[in-house]
Amino acid sequence: MPVISKITQGKKNPERYNIFFEDKYAFSVDEAVLIRYQLTKGKELDQWTIEEVNFEDEVRKAYNKALYYLGFRMRSEGEVRQKLKEKEYGDAVIDEAIKKLYVHSFLDDQQFSEALMRTQIKSGKKGPRAIQQDMQKRGIDKQMQKDVLDSYSEEEQLEVAKGLAEKIALKEKMKTPSQINQKISDTLMRKGYNYALIKLAIEDLDLEKDEDQWSEMIADQGDKLWRKHSSKLTGYDLKSKVKQGLYQKGFPSEVINDYLEKKELEDD
Repeated sequence: MPVISKITQGKKNPERYNIFFEDKYAFSVDEAVLIRYQLTKGKELDQWTIEEVNFEDEVRKAYNKALYYLGFRMRSEGEVRQKLKEKEYGDAVIDEAIKKLYVHSFLDDQQFSEALMRTQIKSGKKGPRAIQQDMQKRGIDKQMQKDVLDSYSEEEQLEVAKGLAEKIALKEKMKTPSQINQKISDTLMRKGYNYALIKLAIEDLDLEKDEDQWSEMIADQGDKLWRKHSSKLTGYDLKSKVKQGLYQKGFPSEVINDYLEKKELEDD
């Protein structure tokens, strides 16, 4: 059986040690592995022990790599597994490294999922569907996804959705109620809220416009449509095209007619 003839400390990484058989380099190990297997000069190692030591050292390297990865922010088990696969560690090594991470409380998918949900609600204003998709991408177990998302009540969802709807309505105040409604619906749907809740979030908003606001809005949007189509159309065709566009944007017929009459007077 090979006998350890020399052990030297690594130059680049002092926490690793080089093992020599008959003064020839054999392999290197982490300090923790060195201590665990009591590797000392003069010790005999059979092939089984050498393979076991090398496997344990691979686990230790994977574990340390995972710790470095986890040092930037919390991660799910799925994310850590994917990172270690990218570093070309074998499945058995990854399994053991993951076990060690759980033992030392560096991994906790339940805690991670709850923190992810709260972050997505607070900073992303997201609904349950979008949050579930984020959890799924990170490899969170389906039952855990459900358990965590059950704590995101409909009352809280509605409160978050209403806040976002109000923010959009204020930002888009120079748009018609129909345009604002559509913008809010599209945004909330994209954020992961269901249709029934979106409807509730919108129904209490006051999107009505007074006469001056309608006049200001149609002057802005109507002139844009007029400039867009006037290069190809004139007369009745131009008016019809602009009228159709303004209807689609949600302008009332009387507001559209007043606008087009003013445009006719300007042309005259």
